[in-house]
Amino acid sequence: MGKPRDRMVYQRDDGSWANKREDATRPSSTHRTQREAIDAARGMLQNQGGGELTIKGRDGLIRDKDTISPGNDPFPPRG
Repeated sequence: MGKPRDRMVYQRDDGSWANKREDATRPSSTHRTQREAIDAARGMLQNQGGGELTIKGRDGLIRDKDTISPGNDPFPPRG
């Protein structure tokens, strides 16, 4: 389980895309497209001081993860 400020983007049953904080029961916002939901989640994480963003695809499986600065990336790239 992630930290409370970490966020997840996923598709809801009605086809809209949700931006939800990990510890919340309801989404913070819903959007028509996945891109809009990702942009909103990134903006909220940057305003909150960083964190981990998890993006799920239409199939509900994790598609991508990203650490938004100034968060602490557990596996930073070398070099």
